[in-house]
Amino acid sequence: METNQQQPIKRGEFLRSLGLSSAALMAFYCMGTLTSCSKGSDDPEPEPTPGNLDVTLDLTQPDFKALQTPGGYAYHEDILIARVKNGNYVALSKVCTHQSSTVFYRPATDDIYCATHGSEYTTAGVVKVPAESGQKNLTQYKTSVSGNNLRITG
Repeated sequence: METNQQQPIKRGEFLRSLGLSSAALMAFYCMGTLTSCSKGSDDPEPEPTPGNLDVTLDLTQPDFKALQTPGGYAYHEDILIARVKNGNYVALSKVCTHQSSTVFYRPATDDIYCATHGSEYTTAGVVKVPAESGQKNLTQYKTSVSGNNLRITG
């Protein structure tokens, strides 16, 4: 019967092996990162930001059916679109400026609400009941209608 007795590893050998493993892991990680940043990569489109947003929505599409009557609202990417009480369309950032929860339109009070901590905004995106002091307004985008198309720019 044979027994395998393991010899204790010396501190220097252990540290060298650990250093080599860490270096190999770091090299693998960095190579993966550099590869994903190569010239030929297909990077996703950047999220729209105020100033470069220009999107047209077909209001006859099922995703936007709620916008055909006042009180309805829908989302497109990071934008909340609502048809407010007076029949106009508003487009705002759908992300609450308190803790990034999704806001929604409340037709009964004709405002924008965040159910997470109770933030309330006007339909122009202005904070009227903040969840915290100094809370910022929602980003507001311009809207225009032509036939069944709603154009949102910002």
